[in-house]
Amino acid sequence: MKGNNKWMIRWLYLGCALIFVMVVIGGITRLTHSGLSMVDWKPVTGAIPPLSETQWQNEFEKYQQFPEFQKINYDFTLEEFKSIFWWEYLHRLLGRLIGVVFLIPFLVFLANRKIPEGYTPRLLLIFLLGGLQGLLGWYMVKSGLVDVPSVSHYRLAAHLVTAFLTFAVTFDTALKLQFSGYEEGHASLKKYRKEMIWFVVFLSVQIIYGAFVAGLKAGLVFNTFPKMGDSWIAEAVTAMSPFWKNFVSGLAGVQFIHRYLATGLLVWGLVYWFRSKNEPLGKYQARAFNYFGVTLGIQFLLGVITLLMKVPVFMGVAHQAGAFLLLGTCLFVLNRTSNKVKKVTPTLVEV
Repeated sequence: MKGNNKWMIRWLYLGCALIFVMVVIGGITRLTHSGLSMVDWKPVTGAIPPLSETQWQNEFEKYQQFPEFQKINYDFTLEEFKSIFWWEYLHRLLGRLIGVVFLIPFLVFLANRKIPEGYTPRLLLIFLLGGLQGLLGWYMVKSGLVDVPSVSHYRLAAHLVTAFLTFAVTFDTALKLQFSGYEEGHASLKKYRKEMIWFVVFLSVQIIYGAFVAGLKAGLVFNTFPKMGDSWIAEAVTAMSPFWKNFVSGLAGVQFIHRYLATGLLVWGLVYWFRSKNEPLGKYQARAFNYFGVTLGIQFLLGVITLLMKVPVFMGVAHQAGAFLLLGTCLFVLNRTSNKVKKVTPTLVEV
């Protein structure tokens, strides 16, 4: 079974890498304001881009019928339209590629009975989440094609969170297969696992608020740190009525939650990391904790620099990618703290 698992593990890690690339390209698409350049959704025929000047002109004329062109990009030339069209096209094309990469090997593994017992539902879930991700992507784009030329930050959050969830299930499945039967450490790590579960819950909230900040362009206000301008809590944080609306739709309120939750997670995570140094960790457990601590620190710095620089494309994408990697390290920690035995049985599947 090990040999069979090796190829399945490689396949799942490839899927993780493709999802990561898609999230990066999605970030570039958003930050270059390219997401509304394709105004219709054709899951099959849309894989073929315009191939002639006439086809390009037709696409451009479609774009001209919608609010982004009419209210913002009304002076766009065809060449400028092409520059934003290609990012959105690449984003959608990669989504299709991921679907193919997941579906065809899955069917091959299934037909040859190479899927380990109990893993078929997980693999089906991954495929369904990928399909949902595509639907939510179009649902998000539609929100920017009506009156206001920007997508709903709620729909953006749903689209992004589904991408993270798809990655999480895929990566966790790969880890379970790779480390199946490989036990290390001791029973006291159970407390670290429980704490990491709670950390992931709060990290998930932080990712949602990151999407809110992105969708509302809240990273373009209060570009100072650690204070918001001259105050720890800017007056604008509570300026909206009703009060709760500040923290889901207000630029200052949403940024307030995102920046201070980030600080709280940093302190919590670093204390958690340093505490683990006192435990007799196995090889991969030590790696998991160290990856977590380093990635957490880098992600926090990326967030601060992105804010101070007023969200340039490169930094915005790096910060989004950092969140992705941080989630991956959390899942690695969860995987390596899930056992309760002291005996080490080195049956790791090398990939």
